[in-house]
Amino acid sequence: MTQFARGSSSGARQPVQFVKGIGPRRASALAEAGIDTLLDLFLYVPRAYLDRTSVRTVAQVRSSMANPLPGLAEGPKGVPGSGEGIDAGVDVRRADTIVGRVRSFRAIGAGRVSRFVLVLADETGSLQCVWFGGVQYWRHAFHVGETLAVSGQPSLYRGTLQLVHPAVDRISPRAATPDDPDPGVDWGKRLTTGTIVPVYPSSQELARVGLDSAGFRRVLHEAVSEHLGAVVDPLPPDLKARRNLIPLPDALRLVHFPQSAGDVGPALRRLKYDEFFRFQMLLALKRRWVREDLHGISFAVESRRARTLVDGLPFQLTAAQKRVIREIASDMASPRPMNRLLQGDVGSGKTVVALIAMLVAVDNGYQAVFMAPTEILAEQHYRTLTTLARGIPVNIRLLVGARSTAVRRDVLEDIRRGSANIVVGTHAVFEKDVEFARLGFVVIDEQHRFGVLQRAALRGKGESPDVLVMTATPIPRSLSLTIFGDLDTSLLNELPGGRRPITTVLRDERQREDVFGFLREQVQAGRQAYIVYPLIEDSESVDLKAAVAHFEELRAGAFKGFRVGLLHGRLPSDEKDRTMTSFQRGELDILVATTVIEVGIDVPNATVMVIENAERFGLAQLHQLRGRVGRGAQQSYCILLTSRGVAGKALRGAKADPDEAQRAARRLATMVGTTDGFAIAEEDLRIRGPGDYFGTRQSGLPAFHVADVIADGAILEEAREDAFALVERDPHLRSAEHRALADDVRSRFRDAVDLLAAG
Repeated sequence: MTQFARGSSSGARQPVQFVKGIGPRRASALAEAGIDTLLDLFLYVPRAYLDRTSVRTVAQVRSSMANPLPGLAEGPKGVPGSGEGIDAGVDVRRADTIVGRVRSFRAIGAGRVSRFVLVLADETGSLQCVWFGGVQYWRHAFHVGETLAVSGQPSLYRGTLQLVHPAVDRISPRAATPDDPDPGVDWGKRLTTGTIVPVYPSSQELARVGLDSAGFRRVLHEAVSEHLGAVVDPLPPDLKARRNLIPLPDALRLVHFPQSAGDVGPALRRLKYDEFFRFQMLLALKRRWVREDLHGISFAVESRRARTLVDGLPFQLTAAQKRVIREIASDMASPRPMNRLLQGDVGSGKTVVALIAMLVAVDNGYQAVFMAPTEILAEQHYRTLTTLARGIPVNIRLLVGARSTAVRRDVLEDIRRGSANIVVGTHAVFEKDVEFARLGFVVIDEQHRFGVLQRAALRGKGESPDVLVMTATPIPRSLSLTIFGDLDTSLLNELPGGRRPITTVLRDERQREDVFGFLREQVQAGRQAYIVYPLIEDSESVDLKAAVAHFEELRAGAFKGFRVGLLHGRLPSDEKDRTMTSFQRGELDILVATTVIEVGIDVPNATVMVIENAERFGLAQLHQLRGRVGRGAQQSYCILLTSRGVAGKALRGAKADPDEAQRAARRLATMVGTTDGFAIAEEDLRIRGPGDYFGTRQSGLPAFHVADVIADGAILEEAREDAFALVERDPHLRSAEHRALADDVRSRFRDAVDLLAAG
């Protein structure tokens, strides 16, 4: 394992409690927000900036509305009000800003027509701030006499100057608190004209202890003034010079208290680079450790079982499959453990490739594991693998939680003896009583659903087994450089020959009978079809009842006389097996299902996929479901059924909007517009953001607080290039110029460094 050179501990690691103005009560609230040390506080960056250089009086705003002049609200060139020099990714509010004291406020009207009106006054006049809705909240949100900065688009209503739903920032605090007995208003006064004011994210818990945006400005002013000298810049001088990065202390000072428009961009760029660079250092160190220090298995890649499988396939392997098999075989022949990511769109043939590799391991006297994230997927993969391997002397066993005691005991004994050649399983494989005789090859399907600790536990079941990570969810490059940045990558970018592009259409619920008529025509022509209903975790029991009820309704109504089957996750395993086998054999015309069919179902004769309530599905899930059809030579169709409103928005071209209906419309419009899995993945990432793209975050790895893997892709590329080059030159960070960096990586990510071998 890599041993770093020792450096001195930075004073920036001291507890945040000892910063003047914080104390134990605020420190406790900050700890809940993940701020434990002085450095954590420095890295709590503003969410936006209030451009106070263009603050205007009430009289000036009223005059500009009566006599509008071009560019009046923009501010002069070269100052922050003009936006000149501010990084495009920085949120700087440029609407009219008026600073004044609260003169009065009241609620007017009742019910849905109620509104809350606050009168704000400065030395030149007054205006009204108006909010429609949330009256009960707003009536307790303000105090007469406090100073506010309000920003928005001014309007005149019956001669009265108004800002409707303005953004509000407190410039003076509401009142003294035990932690801050004399807050005063001097801090607010010194952040007036000529200054860019940082606006910090807060919460109810933080605000209760005086840490709203204004409170953060005060404590950060103290921290920057008194403690910034404790920050050690870990980056070597030559790297900073090559990338034109400002020193870390300067970046921290300027991100909190910029003096000009040009300060914020370079400060944020340095902090973003640092976040990416540290993470890429971990990946580079891990890859170096696996390749140079860890001894693995050198397999003989000529395999009788694998040859039998390939010769017996009812189709020819694609050129992409052959290329990927060669890449995997090269890794397996090496004495170093394989760590490879296999990306392939729906239907590209990943499972066959994985089985070929596992059979190579079996022919070398080793066992293989095929890991799936859920029992349903594990069962589907087990069926697929046993079907593909029919006639080949290989013992494939299924290990999931929902097995009888006798069956589980038999499988465990098979694994312990080594007579179980391939084990298909879920998290049950991690349990202590699962003992492999000779584990040599691991396949992890849909790997992003497994945490790092789980992958480390699986590696511990064998002696540095080769690992093949597979995903049918195409991963945008920005995320592949983070989540899987330590893995070699193979890409299946070719579908089997003879397949036609799937036609995808959007229909609203009023057209359901037309859709069902089309489906009947397809079945009468000898084809098969799926009808999928949503199954959402938060309302699983309700959704399941709805799916079962729809099945009964369809079987007795629209598809009376047709052979209709039902498949969902709550069915017993043997019943699921019988239903799927019947559908695969053509004994069922239509399969009504929940998302249990999302992965691993291959019925070439199925040509129609109808997805009910399509707006309730994620984009990746919709793409996976669509991939269940289009697997034969016949033209296939995916029909997305949704509400009239969502369908209309999608057809018109929904824009980026926080509204869920707009997001759903964007998902559906994307599905209709392309079948390219990578294009869909990029759009899915834009819609959901990186934090939600993979569901839960990988255990033990750092989150990005400042950087954004989507917007800051160019910085990520630079940081990755620099980190990998540095580790190549100095893998143990022992040179004098890297001592501070070694100390920084160790102190920040101690747990992650311990997990470098996790897989």
